Amino acid sequence: MVTLDTQDKAIITDAPALPACAICFDIGGSTVKTALAHGGGADPVTGLTPLGRQPTPLNDLGDFAAVIEKQVELHAPDPALPISISITGVIDPETGILTCANIPCVDGIALADRLAERLGRPVQVNNDAACFTIAEARRGAGRGYPIVFGAILGTGVGGGLVINGRLVQGAGGFAGEWGHGPIAATLAGDPPVDIPRFACGCGQKGCVDTIGGARGLERLHSHLHGVTLTSREIIDRWNAADQSAARTVEVFVDLVSAPLATVVNIVGAHIVPVGGGLARAENLIERLDEEVRKKTLYRFDRPLIVRGDCQVEPGLVGAALIATGN
Repeated sequence: MVTLDTQDKAIITDAPALPACAICFDIGGSTVKTALAHGGGADPVTGLTPLGRQPTPLNDLGDFAAVIEKQVELHAPDPALPISISITGVIDPETGILTCANIPCVDGIALADRLAERLGRPVQVNNDAACFTIAEARRGAGRGYPIVFGAILGTGVGGGLVINGRLVQGAGGFAGEWGHGPIAATLAGDPPVDIPRFACGCGQKGCVDTIGGARGLERLHSHLHGVTLTSREIIDRWNAADQSAARTVEVFVDLVSAPLATVVNIVGAHIVPVGGGLARAENLIERLDEEVRKKTLYRFDRPLIVRGDCQVEPGLVGAALIATGN
């Protein structure tokens, strides 16, 4: 069971389950994770019971819905129990239509409406970065701060914005998507090196998504040194004082820190929790924090860019919090 410790960070514990208040899903391009959210006392969400994971059906909407339906029938037969989903992609808050390149069968449809009609109960669908940010703002590193910007450095770059505990979605649901837009620098590092305006999956060139995140780090290393390595190998070699990896990390931090500092200036973020695979490299996050704080208008005298606290299933934690309105 996943519950919250005294600092409200997600942890694994053997505490007994309280009554269920929602069934939650965290859906990516490869895996569907499921959990029951439990409530009790003054806190609507006190813990999660993991219910396993299944492969994500990518090309058949019926198969996709059947995976969710089976879990609901097995673990949450009460029709009053809401369903809350964290998913890769962007949801238009006005139409509910999901834009999701990673899961073609749900791209371009109002997923919450389709599932609610099929399953006969309330369904909420939210972007996974937004769920991460909600989890961090209410239960993690952003707890107690008025404006929290959650930055994802995973396979690519994403983000979410929470102000005074409420998720900001914006036009089309794109608030927080700092990974896209042709703003990546074309010179970086010391001494400076030319950086191409790499093509991005969104259709533009020069997006932060092309040089940030794990694939961006790998792309930069290949461009700088003509060698293909995984992001983990690059980080491991950097930690072992490899000079080529150190150069790649220097250029990466230079490229990512400037747009992230601009985001902080624009939204007035008090704290920026980081999630995704690269957040595991705490020394990388520390380097990024040092550089971002040099470039923001307000001079923070404390860490600003920090590793997220909710490292145990933040998508499920965020989905549970959204489901209960907590």
